[in-house]
Amino acid sequence: MKQIVAVIKPFKLDDVREALSETGVHGLTVTEVKGFGRQKGHTELYRGAEYVVDFLPKLKVETVVADDLVEQAIDAIRKAAHTGKIGDGKIFVYDVEQVIRIRTGETGESAV
Repeated sequence: MKQIVAVIKPFKLDDVREALSETGVHGLTVTEVKGFGRQKGHTELYRGAEYVVDFLPKLKVETVVADDLVEQAIDAIRKAAHTGKIGDGKIFVYDVEQVIRIRTGETGESAV
């Protein structure tokens, strides 16, 4: 199993959720985060004064999928989150050693 973590623009959440659902991914965790990459923030004007916004609002979407769904899920996220502009985000993939459903005690892929 793999954990897929995607950092995306907030307005792309519904598109990503729908795309993942179509590939068979049923569970997501979404966290509001702030950060920057190459973009390094941007400047804004407030009451005539210019100031730098260092950390931009993003969403971190996390899911755990079976090994055979990883490429489909990555492709779905990539296509759904893509705007073609700087700051579209990143996708990270991690190995998952074990999953346990607390309510039933199920383990492995059946717990996902």
